[in-house]
Amino acid sequence: MDVTPSPKTLNPLEYARRAVPCAPLDAVALENEYLDIARELHGDADSHDAGDDYLAGTNALYHGGPVQWSFVPKVFSCRDVAYLAWIAETMGTIMEKVTRRFAEDAAFRRMFGLDPRIERLAALHVPYESIIPIARVDIFLDEQTGDFKFCELNTDGSSGMLVTEEVTRANVLTRTGATFAARHEVRTFDVYGACAEAVLGCYRESGGTAETPAVVAVDYAESIVAEEIREFSRVFEAHGASLRFADIRDLHYEDGTLLDAHGPIDCVWRRVVISEMLEKPCSGATALMDCAADGAVPVVGGFCTWPCATKTVFSVLHDPVVKDFLTSDEVAFVQAHVPATYLLDETSDLGRFAERERRIAKPRDGYNSVGVRAGRDCTPEEWAEVLREMAATSGTVQEYVVPYASLNMEGGRAGRDEEPRPYMNMEGLFLFRGRFGGVFTRCGRASVIGEFAGRLNMGCLVACD
Repeated sequence: MDVTPSPKTLNPLEYARRAVPCAPLDAVALENEYLDIARELHGDADSHDAGDDYLAGTNALYHGGPVQWSFVPKVFSCRDVAYLAWIAETMGTIMEKVTRRFAEDAAFRRMFGLDPRIERLAALHVPYESIIPIARVDIFLDEQTGDFKFCELNTDGSSGMLVTEEVTRANVLTRTGATFAARHEVRTFDVYGACAEAVLGCYRESGGTAETPAVVAVDYAESIVAEEIREFSRVFEAHGASLRFADIRDLHYEDGTLLDAHGPIDCVWRRVVISEMLEKPCSGATALMDCAADGAVPVVGGFCTWPCATKTVFSVLHDPVVKDFLTSDEVAFVQAHVPATYLLDETSDLGRFAERERRIAKPRDGYNSVGVRAGRDCTPEEWAEVLREMAATSGTVQEYVVPYASLNMEGGRAGRDEEPRPYMNMEGLFLFRGRFGGVFTRCGRASVIGEFAGRLNMGCLVACD
């Protein structure tokens, strides 16, 4: 494996946001060029092995071995990045407006049907400027036409940062990647640094004064990616803070002080998904909610971000009520790019969703693709049962979007002799305090590109020629 200098970090703020793409996106030609280099190297088989060896020495692991990764990364131009930034930041503005309306309007809150405890906390004042400090908006982007549809909105945790960073490095270290980088001015995103700055910026805006703040990432031990926290600990230290993980079960709150098993906490980075917290009640969850209600310790992410993380939000965005607080351009953006979403209950007419290949079903408060079923993966009988289950559990049915497919192959030993074939793509666009900050890319061959559906994690390069 060739060892090449690490690409420079891209600053997305340098590029003007563009509402109109240069169709096709430059990514089409750039990724074809990347694949042609691999062909010229007769598949670059040795780099597959070396890529696995590199990843095995990082924290990008899955069940003790290297994560599944794609040999061809997602490659955007700076013009493409400007378009992605416009998509992400437009939706980010809409999300902030939805969140503020939720806090102000009791009738609007009722549209989400949240647990009363969470509804109360989600409506509380947030002591920092950007009320959704960390988000990832997932899209299906057609690189040939520039059209796109949203898949879902994420405001909890930071899924995808670790694997994106490490797989990107593995891509650049291959002979194919090194050859491509020698032809172009290649840059990468610094999602770790942008995320740490967002957390610490919220802490300072909340009145935090500790010289070296003790930030604690709170989640369930069985749900957190421990390797990611180890990487973030290093980054937070470089930014003048400490970061540790706390299982939510270990939290205690008394006399205005929040503590974990190691002592007092200056700042909480809420990584725990709200629906999981409600599924697994414990005294620590109560402590976190009480602390947030009192405003005693800054809780980055707070609870106000949860409405936009539910599957319900897409249904709400298509309701005429949004015309009261979104601009006409934002309403048009929603209508063009947010898939039609329907909330089910036991009174729903399920017959209207019988065309299974046009539908996908999702639990209303689901996460990590758990319980998501695409109609095209079901028999008619199975789909009818999925609909009945969604109606009984107040789930959702959504317009199914066929993802854009590009030629790729699995990286590592598993894909050493694989011929390029179509893989469907999904891009997750990171927002840090409302500004675009990077891309989490993945691809797959199943109808649901999820963690448990054999997806490949992709690196992401930007060619700024």
